[in-house]
Amino acid sequence: MQSSGAYHALPVAFSLALPALFTPLGPFQPLEAERRCAWPQQGGTALASQARLRVTTDGAWFYQEMGGKRLARLARGAVLMGDSTPGDWLNVTLEGWIFGPSVGPPPSPPARAGFDLVVTRIPEENLRSAPSGALVAKLPQGFLLAKLDEGSSERWVHVTRAGWVQKADVEPVAPVVRTHALALDTSTGRLTPGRRPGGPRDSAAHTGSPPTGDSLRGPAPVDPGRVEPSRPTVLYRAPEGPPAGTLAPSAPLRVLGRSGEWARVEVQGWVKSADLQTAPPGVLVGVSAAELRADPERYVGQVLRWTVQFIAVQQADELRPDIPAGATYMLARGPLPERGFVYVVIPESRRAQLGSLTPLATIQVTARVRTGRSRFLGNPVLDVLTLEAPP
Repeated sequence: MQSSGAYHALPVAFSLALPALFTPLGPFQPLEAERRCAWPQQGGTALASQARLRVTTDGAWFYQEMGGKRLARLARGAVLMGDSTPGDWLNVTLEGWIFGPSVGPPPSPPARAGFDLVVTRIPEENLRSAPSGALVAKLPQGFLLAKLDEGSSERWVHVTRAGWVQKADVEPVAPVVRTHALALDTSTGRLTPGRRPGGPRDSAAHTGSPPTGDSLRGPAPVDPGRVEPSRPTVLYRAPEGPPAGTLAPSAPLRVLGRSGEWARVEVQGWVKSADLQTAPPGVLVGVSAAELRADPERYVGQVLRWTVQFIAVQQADELRPDIPAGATYMLARGPLPERGFVYVVIPESRRAQLGSLTPLATIQVTARVRTGRSRFLGNPVLDVLTLEAPP
């Protein structure tokens, strides 16, 4: 077979043309390539990923813009959704539930588009992680919000708002990774999903299943509600309230709820029956004022027994609309050793008992809850049933 001289010269001509067509890339720089992949170049579009962030500074500010107007205070332990962007600021989304009567439509025209609610309570209202849940933020009067239909009701409204926080005030929340048990398939040497507890041991559809005992059981599922103290720990009756005792490091506990940096726990144990006394029928004992403020409607109409410190006898005015105008009430602190104020409405038939009390005297009251949190000052209001000296 004959071939022309041009055919033999083609590879040489092609190789000479390559430098003119392509510019050498030079040696591969893995660090530079990683940098280009990690952050978009200037002028590109940032693809910021949403991450869960926990507030680490109690009272951290929530800003309208980076370095702009301060809008609200955040509670330590509150969880936000934010963009993992570089710099000292993070764009976050504030979300939670707010008491329905404390919000209303914004003034017309609205101050900013995209908002359909404004905080109306003076001076502020709490934003919570769920209805009657943990505190997320304190929103001042005039704070604008967008309503979310999911979960909203007349009593509790699901709301949200975007803003900015300083990166130093938050920390990332590690994602929860779900795992399942694996078993070794001896016929193939591969890991396959293990049997479900209580499932059939053998099946015609799984002829390669290992015999009993060959499964590699995964770790037992973690129950975040069951914990134990890492050191001797003081048990409090309420957040920032009186101590109730000390827990040993090995004491088994069950978490019932969380609020900021506090966890409400249940502890089980044994005491001698001779050291116990029965509460009167229909009377609640051991309920704190903090519990009434956190869930005021739950305790309306319930009868409590509290030990309080008498301060003074006063007449109800317009600042206390939860008490009939002109009615006599006892200003007290309690239940001891809590230091918050409580209003105890005194009927005419029991006013004579107050004449013998001196300021700072300790008395025991049995009373019915009128409201767990007064309208303006947020203090419990009780209707007294009995007054007596503490045992």
